[in-house]
Amino acid sequence: MPNVTAVRTSVLPPYAAHLRVYEPLAAYPGPERARWQAYAAAHGPDAEGPERTVAGAALEEQRAALAELLARTPRALPERESERAFVRVLDGVTYVCPWTTRLRSWQALEELAGVLPAALLDTVMPPAVRAAAEADQAAWRKSHPDARPWILTSRWEVPVRWFLPFGKEDRHFVPPVPAGDAAGPEPAALCYLTPMVQARRRVARGYRVLREKLPRGPLVQGAEQVGRWLEEFHPRSLVELDYGGLVHLLGPERLSADHSAEEIDAGLAALRAGDAPEAVRMYESVTARWRKVLALRQGS
Repeated sequence: MPNVTAVRTSVLPPYAAHLRVYEPLAAYPGPERARWQAYAAAHGPDAEGPERTVAGAALEEQRAALAELLARTPRALPERESERAFVRVLDGVTYVCPWTTRLRSWQALEELAGVLPAALLDTVMPPAVRAAAEADQAAWRKSHPDARPWILTSRWEVPVRWFLPFGKEDRHFVPPVPAGDAAGPEPAALCYLTPMVQARRRVARGYRVLREKLPRGPLVQGAEQVGRWLEEFHPRSLVELDYGGLVHLLGPERLSADHSAEEIDAGLAALRAGDAPEAVRMYESVTARWRKVLALRQGS
């Protein structure tokens, strides 16, 4: 299949979804722009057009991360920042989403410390290893005070707030390719892709109605977090929500029937119109769906 990175492997990706920002080459400063331009020219696009996904390239990234974990000496993060990126081409424009694996590893380490009990955390990641990683991060932050990841990751669920930037027209469902197909087998895929301007507009509109109608609800803070993160990027960027490895949990039938972004949008419209029962029904429809997925984590 042209214009798609294909990776054949028996390794299943983690059960995680990703929110990504792809910035146009023009958004990067001179030397960095030249580097990404050369990378895109040599590497080619991972996806061309809105209907394509970067699933193959994402699996390649995860395999590289797994190789790091299998090193003889335990490491909390890669020794150097990744020089790779996801590349999208849309309407003749090249967009780049750097992997920033090292920066995201620091963030994952912070999240891990907030989730695991201390004894288990020490077993998974010894205190000396964590301390070295934290020292490295502190030193790195001094020279990179404005650094931010182009990719956010959520394990075992898609947070409701992540649907705020998208509408039903942004949804792209790719059916699975059966084992007998020459290009297959490939799992189903589900992603949303929208221009940054539209994403910011939707989040701001959602934030306003939530702050007015449900000022103490969890979505208010979530909308603010997503909005602040999107403001960090070029206004002509692309925003993508990728169900990633969650497709292996949900399966093609549940993916095909999943219209979470449309339901959240409908719930906000109902809330704006003063129809609280309908807003609650839409919200609970989405949260109930993801509670079932989260329940699988407890049984794993």
